Amino acid sequence: MKKALVIGINDYAPIGSGGPDLNGCVNDARDMANTLVICGFNPAKIKILTNQNAIRANILNYLKALVNSSVKGDSLVFYYSGHGTRVANIGTDLEIDGLDEAICPHDYASAGVIRDDDFKAVLSKLKAGVSLEVIFDCCHSGTGTRKMELGLDLELSYEAPRFIPPMLEDEFYMTYASEMPSSKSSKKATSMTKALVPVAGMNHTLWAASKDNQVSMEGNMSGQIRGYFTYHFCKILRATNGNIVRKTLDKQIAIALAAMGAAQINQTESMTAEFSQKIFS
Repeated sequence: MKKALVIGINDYAPIGSGGPDLNGCVNDARDMANTLVICGFNPAKIKILTNQNAIRANILNYLKALVNSSVKGDSLVFYYSGHGTRVANIGTDLEIDGLDEAICPHDYASAGVIRDDDFKAVLSKLKAGVSLEVIFDCCHSGTGTRKMELGLDLELSYEAPRFIPPMLEDEFYMTYASEMPSSKSSKKATSMTKALVPVAGMNHTLWAASKDNQVSMEGNMSGQIRGYFTYHFCKILRATNGNIVRKTLDKQIAIALAAMGAAQINQTESMTAEFSQKIFS
């Protein structure tokens, strides 16, 4: 069975104007849900959370239900479009142990972010033989944005990074991360080269809109504000009805992003064998 949890957050607390609002994430969620239907997902098996429904408790509870109710042979999707950030990972001994990537639910300012450690705790319960695609169209870190004008017929007058600036304490540790021997970040390459990232023992495939030292952008795509990554991800899946292997999808997204001058490089992580398998299989 194919099942999905799709999240898009334009409106950050407080409800209405105010907060670090975005414009393209609900559009992204709609496109992703419709694309999954084209790829064989039953609409009744796609749970959508947007804006004020996408609070921290709901996201985690629905993700736990998605993972815990699955059985061998199922194909799962967890999709998130919204703001991302980085937070210092402070151990029980109050020592800084690197930085955690995190997503920002609607109520992040009061309830907190959802860290990669939170996701790992849930995904560790994934049963053998269950396929899971985790798709993030958000920023995990970055120091700025740049825009390249290539004379394409794209209206790029509106562009926004999907990034919440870190708090002072997190920004401080981020600055010195490379000098801290225990830091996870010091082990991460920050090159601009494109690469599939094989991760031994990984039980899912992670599709990230940008490398962890970049920002992910949204902008005007043919009159509608969209996340650049999701726009191309869905367009390619629809054109193939989802009948595409992961490494081909990854490469085609990268080519499309480069062609439009987007200052981000998508990154895909999984076990080596999974790259040659069809998505959703």
